[in-house]
Amino acid sequence: MPTTKIYNMAGETVGEIELSEAIFGVEPNEAVLHEAVKNYLANQRQGTQSALTRGEVSGGGRKPWRQKGTGRARAGSTRAPNWTHGGVAFAPKPRDYSYTINKKTKRIALKSALSLKARSSDIIVINDINMDAIKTKDFQKFLNAIDVSGKAMVVTEEKKDNVVKSARNIPGVKTTIATILSPYDIMNCDKFIVDQAALRRIEEVYA
Repeated sequence: MPTTKIYNMAGETVGEIELSEAIFGVEPNEAVLHEAVKNYLANQRQGTQSALTRGEVSGGGRKPWRQKGTGRARAGSTRAPNWTHGGVAFAPKPRDYSYTINKKTKRIALKSALSLKARSSDIIVINDINMDAIKTKDFQKFLNAIDVSGKAMVVTEEKKDNVVKSARNIPGVKTTIATILSPYDIMNCDKFIVDQAALRRIEEVYA
């Protein structure tokens, strides 16, 4: 069973905790994890790109010259895709890129991502993540104390406004709650920072 140290917000070791084998010790399924990440990124796409086809570009209603006898290639419109100022062949149009994957696949992907983080010792457990006031400087001190730089995900059991607002201006730091976890976000961060209450909640919800 994987174990990890517990720290306080000053960066001091205050104990050790065993991580659930059912969540943090599974054999990662890379194919399922890839599918979940691909699904997440597809669902983020706005799908608002649009271009004009030859039928939508203004002009080009008259045949530019007669069909035969000019020595030039036949042409029916000055708005054909091969003409300057012509329309776009197979122009992209607004569309919905989102699709769904089943709940069991999501669950396996999430466990795979968490297990990979546990395997690489990138999970940091804090006894209690809390902020008395909205202070970005103080939150940065906390990250420095636990030796975290770069991308980090901070997970609490429930939304704590002071934590969210203190962390939101720090580049690469993202906050979430235990019941809203994404395999993409877990894999995209360098360190997965979670407080004990959130860890128990994760083990309770996803076991």
